[in-house]
Amino acid sequence: MRSVIVDCAMYRDGRRSPAPDDLSDALDEARASGDAFLWVGMHEPTEEEFERVSREFGLHKLAVEDALTAHQRPKLEVYDDSLFVVLKPVVYDDDTDTVTAGELMLFIGDSFVVTVRHGEGAPLSAVRHRLEHDPEVLRHGPTAVLYAVSDAVVDHYIEVAAELQVDLEEVEADVFAPQGTDKNTAARIYAFKRQVLEFRRATNPLLQPMDRLAFGDVPFVHEHAQPFFRDVADHLTKASEYIEGLDRLLSDALSAHLAQMGVRQNDDMRKISAWAAMAAVPTMVAGIYGMNFDHMPELRQVWGYPAVVLVMVGTCLGLHRLFKTRGWL
Repeated sequence: MRSVIVDCAMYRDGRRSPAPDDLSDALDEARASGDAFLWVGMHEPTEEEFERVSREFGLHKLAVEDALTAHQRPKLEVYDDSLFVVLKPVVYDDDTDTVTAGELMLFIGDSFVVTVRHGEGAPLSAVRHRLEHDPEVLRHGPTAVLYAVSDAVVDHYIEVAAELQVDLEEVEADVFAPQGTDKNTAARIYAFKRQVLEFRRATNPLLQPMDRLAFGDVPFVHEHAQPFFRDVADHLTKASEYIEGLDRLLSDALSAHLAQMGVRQNDDMRKISAWAAMAAVPTMVAGIYGMNFDHMPELRQVWGYPAVVLVMVGTCLGLHRLFKTRGWL
């Protein structure tokens, strides 16, 4: 259990205090105190490892199943003895330009918080450290933990969106480069859209649960915390709109890239057609005079051969000048 439980602490009146090693005794003491709560943080527990915690805190079996299975959409579910919240923190890798989403589950109940983390990127240690240095906020109990974690996750959404904006500007520069320096621009845009889609799966489903926390009456959440959750909801809306804008711009960039590819292909076809037209004139003349008829104009003249060559060269030069003027070459 010690390898799975990252941190377990009791907070009394906003400050960390010693607690019994047994979870049941610690929870009973926190409830008896009235101004304390227990915060248990876990990382990727197995079913056997999580069984004791779920039994001690009376967690609903459906929520426990979701917490163990992972791969859940962001959501908020209310059970008789606890509140179950799923968040998807995201991590941006600057080396590979990829977005990776983890999962963070919170069980909020009477005098306890249980957090279950899957993957990397969940800012729990930083949130816990910040809350421990702000007793005024931590004094509000499990609601403060839910707010602080949600706020940290959503604020990081905006930071990741800003990183993606920089990548988008680089893609746009490649798309509108004079000669299309990157031959894999379309593949890069498509891969970028996959990253944005992964990002949207983390943000968009969270809008409704956050609105419910901000404007609804949710059990185990202090009613005076609604203004703080409204602030988180506002930041989440901003991040969601940012992501939607990135997706639209990527679609426009892909359309512009495909249009430019069509224009370049048309330019190439015009050039090929122009050179083929210039090559067709001497081919036609040579073909006519190569038919070996006895009676052909200027066939017996001394100046016939130079005249034909001069006509072919002059016609080719005239066509070249014409195509050059019209921008075909």
